[in-house]
This record gives sequence, C-alpha cells and structure tokens, in this order.
Amino acid sequence: MTGTHPLDLFDLDDLVGDEERAIQQTVREVMDKQVRPHVAQWYDEASLPARELAIELGKVGLLGMHLEGYGCAGTSATAYGLACLELEAADAGVRSLVSVQGSLAMFAIWKHGSDDQKEAWLPRMATGEAIGCFGLTEPDAGSDPASMRTRARRDGTDWVLNGSKMWITNGSISDVAVVWAQTDDGIRGFVVPTGTEGFSAPEIKRKLSLRASVTSELVLDDVRLPADAVLPEVTGLRGPLSCLTEARFGIIFGSLGSARDSLETALRYAAERDIFGRSLGSFQLTQAKLADMTLELGKGMLLALHLGRLKDAGRITPTQVSIGKLNNVRESIAIARECRTILGAAGITLEHPVMRHANNLESVLTYEGTSEVHQLVIGQALTGESAFR
Repeated sequence: MTGTHPLDLFDLDDLVGDEERAIQQTVREVMDKQVRPHVAQWYDEASLPARELAIELGKVGLLGMHLEGYGCAGTSATAYGLACLELEAADAGVRSLVSVQGSLAMFAIWKHGSDDQKEAWLPRMATGEAIGCFGLTEPDAGSDPASMRTRARRDGTDWVLNGSKMWITNGSISDVAVVWAQTDDGIRGFVVPTGTEGFSAPEIKRKLSLRASVTSELVLDDVRLPADAVLPEVTGLRGPLSCLTEARFGIIFGSLGSARDSLETALRYAAERDIFGRSLGSFQLTQAKLADMTLELGKGMLLALHLGRLKDAGRITPTQVSIGKLNNVRESIAIARECRTILGAAGITLEHPVMRHANNLESVLTYEGTSEVHQLVIGQALTGESAFR
C-alpha cells in the first residue's frame, strides 16, 4: 500500500502503552510464523493442529494471559484485547481456541473454582499442555441457558451428570470440560476430566464457518464425579454469564482483527488491480467504500480501547460489553463483505482472506450472545423493562 494505513488516520498511538504494543507485536509475529502460512489450507481441509498450536501459544504466554497466578501472564485487559485482535486477524478459529481456553474454561476455574481445582488445571492450561472447553449451550438452549436440560443429581457423595451440550469449541480435543447443569440447588458448574467414563465429544463436521477450529457436541451419559468436582464459589446463571462476559470482551477486539485484515487486503488489491487503464483504487466508488469502512474500523477501535480501559479500571458493565460486541461484530462482518466486492471474483477464493473472514464472522455474530440478545440487553438498560420473559 502506498497510502496511509486506515488506523493511522485515527492517531491511536497515545491510547496504547508500550508494553501493550509490544505484546500486540509479539502476537502478530507468532501469527505470521505459525498460522498465516497454513491457515488457508486448514480452512480448506476443515482442520486445525490445535494441540500443537496451543503449545506454541502457551510458550509466549497467550493462554489465560489476563489472569493472575498459576503461570498466567497477568496482563492488562487491553493487552489481552489487542492480542485477540491479532489472533483473529489471522483467523477467528485460532482466536476462538485461545478465547475458550482462557476466558471460558480457565476463567471459570480461576474465578469460581476451589484451590485444588486451580492447582490441578490452571498451570497446565496456561502452557497448553491441557486443553479446556466450556459446556453451556445445548441443542434446545442457546440464547436461553436457563432452560438447559443437562442435569446433575446426587448419588451418595458423588454427582451423576446426564445431558448434552452443542457447538462446543475445543470439545473433541479437551482434557477438561467445564460443564453447567441443573441441580436441586440451581445451576452449578462442574470440572469434568474428559477421560471420565460416560463422557464423549463427537466433532461437528461440514461447517461452512470457523472451519479452522474444532467444534463438538458433548454427551454426558451417567458421568460420575466426586463431590469436589463442583465449582464451589457460585450457584445460578451468574456463574456461566460471568464467563461469557469475559469472553465477549475479547470478541470486541477480535472481530476488528478480521475487519482490519480484510480492509488491508482490499487496499492492496485496489492498488494493484488495473481496470479501464487505471488502478481500481483510483475510482470514486472504490474510494467511497474504503473511506466508509475505515470510519467504521476506526470507530470500533476507539470503542474497544475505551472499553479496555474501563475493564482495566474495574468499571466495565455487562451492558457495555454488549454494546461493544454488538457494534464491532456487526460492523466487521459488513466490512469483510464489502471488501469482497472490491476483490470481485478473486474475493471468493482462499487466495485472499476476506471470504474466510466473512464466513467466520457469521459464527462470531451468533456465539457469545446473538446480536438480538445484545440489542435486548441494551434495550433493557434503556427502558428498565426486560423483553426476555
């Protein structure tokens, strides 16, 4: 590109600290080395060397990086967000691997687990030696997790779990699953070693989105667990929803990675593509598209950084996370789709990343709360009236 980078127009340097910028650059370099040369093939083959990749990501401290202790890096929330941006600029499937590991499975144990649970799992998860997944969504309980059918009952001092979970990232490769279930005392979380008898995790095939990612069903058939398998520090939906808020924060930044990579690709293509005797980028309609997309990318980045600072200060609310997730994913998928139009027919192939990003964002638009759910969260804050029930 011979022109100005889109985000340079917003002069964001003063909003990012030196350490955060160094972390972001490190993640970009790891993605350039470990992911970008291979991701088109992984996507085409619907595969991901997740266990090997997790070890590499663990070496640079990316897994649970925003958590304190147990071998975790303890970075700022903003640094974690910027890392998510660089991960998703490579591929949303890779960002999902890191997000589910750190912000769902590890965070659940770190926030709500016992000391023994933390010591048993978090150090190994931080290095990538152990992979975790998070079992909340069910075939008939997505946006309404309170209607989950998975149940845990007491049998003596043990717990016995029965039910199923759906659309679970990392499920088939996990060593441990955090599973949420109905009990006589309300919804509780359980730390389930995946080698436990009665537990299985068949992989979901034939996906058109997040193909470079492991997505699974979890099946629990009389899974017997000891009394200390339950997460002791939380009861009710507050537990899983706190984890979802943590993961949604990473998506606020991560989705912008898909948008930025798509826009950079479109800018390069527009500069190199000659049509009617001049560059595609010299036409008014192309420049109008590029200008509008740059505005939305920059506004999304400003929102993300502002929310990052609120989270670092301990002041962010779940409603503000919903604002960020709704806006940034919605605008990012629009940017990826518009960039595809600039690339024309070339945009539908895996020679360029924009269609891959657009397809991945279809999943990101839905998971961790659909756009409609986040609209209703914001609507409830504005009106004081719940539209959910």
